[in-house]
Amino acid sequence: MNAKTYMARSNEIDKNWYLVDVAGKPLGRVASQIAHILRGKHKPEFTPHVDTGDFVVVINAEKVVLTGKKAAQKKYYWHTGYAGGIKQRSFVEMIEKKPEQVIYLAVKRMLPQNSLGRAMLKKLKVYRGSDHPHEAQKPVEWNLMEHRGKEE
Repeated sequence: MNAKTYMARSNEIDKNWYLVDVAGKPLGRVASQIAHILRGKHKPEFTPHVDTGDFVVVINAEKVVLTGKKAAQKKYYWHTGYAGGIKQRSFVEMIEKKPEQVIYLAVKRMLPQNSLGRAMLKKLKVYRGSDHPHEAQKPVEWNLMEHRGKEE
């Protein structure tokens, strides 16, 4: 038997647009589903070394939630590049000031840490409220709870 493994090429892939509403949903579960779509793992033609993923438009980023005490305890750290320049901001402050950044960072850290991961991350569009400028692309609603691996 001489079966060959299918390897997708970047010019053969159809890129779809999905709309994800994260209002009232847990951050980690939402981020893992979004990373799954950006990576292209939901497609039968998934190839690990090719960007087979789709575009994702995330709305209502300011309404994402954390379970348990994480909302009070979670901190985001970054460094300014100057001596003693470590900065931190709590989850509550981040949701008030930059809710888009919360989703962006969670998804970014779930994607490959290389040039392919950076290319996938460019297909993520995150918006604070329910308005977005991607109506022309006709994004399809992606229901996170029905596309999970197992039901609760």
